[in-house]
Amino acid sequence: MIPQLPLALRWPRRQRFEHFHPGANAATLAAVEQLARTPGAPWLYLCGPVGSGKSHLLMAACQAAVEGGRTVQYLPLASLRDKAAAIRGVAGSEFLALDDLGAIVGDRDAEHALFDVYNRAKAEGAALLFAAEALPSQLGLGLPDLRSRLGACQQALLKPLDDAERRDVLRQQAASRGIELDDTVLDWLFSRYARDLGALLDLLDRLDQASLAAKRRITVPFLRELLK
Repeated sequence: MIPQLPLALRWPRRQRFEHFHPGANAATLAAVEQLARTPGAPWLYLCGPVGSGKSHLLMAACQAAVEGGRTVQYLPLASLRDKAAAIRGVAGSEFLALDDLGAIVGDRDAEHALFDVYNRAKAEGAALLFAAEALPSQLGLGLPDLRSRLGACQQALLKPLDDAERRDVLRQQAASRGIELDDTVLDWLFSRYARDLGALLDLLDRLDQASLAAKRRITVPFLRELLK
């Protein structure tokens, strides 16, 4: 069995529906919320590139399902060593979120374990939420029956926020902390650091603490000094 972790560790504070910035993904956000809050809602398979918000939505859904009184498991498959054992260990939970499905491609035991969990969840009325960078038909799974099962889920393609949208979010989050980020600072950050929104918001946390400690505004010289 996968050990239960404290909720504060399992579902990070920022990974909530209210902190997800949907952009062109409003319909997908609504579908994930429905699955998390409404027993019997259609199962979902989220597909999108790195930085599109897949893990954010899975963890937000888990938190919402916990709040609804359901037993929940979240599996970040790419970070688990014995993937087959981990997948089998979630059987019996009422809400299952499986992230990074591409990590089990070519692992015969893990693919069969997921096939068995899928069938058991269907029989028990549990909810399943999947995420991967490719659609089931393009993922490269070796088990045809598993491809078929995953393909039967409602599929949603997540589109990452564009640069303008990420800039707006970062500027709004900074303003909520009393920080002004001018275009020069944003240009410098976006030219040197990952444009994944989660990474940028984590960096903003660091900048906020550092600027308070140094009693300095966030400027390009300050950034060069802090992040060299």
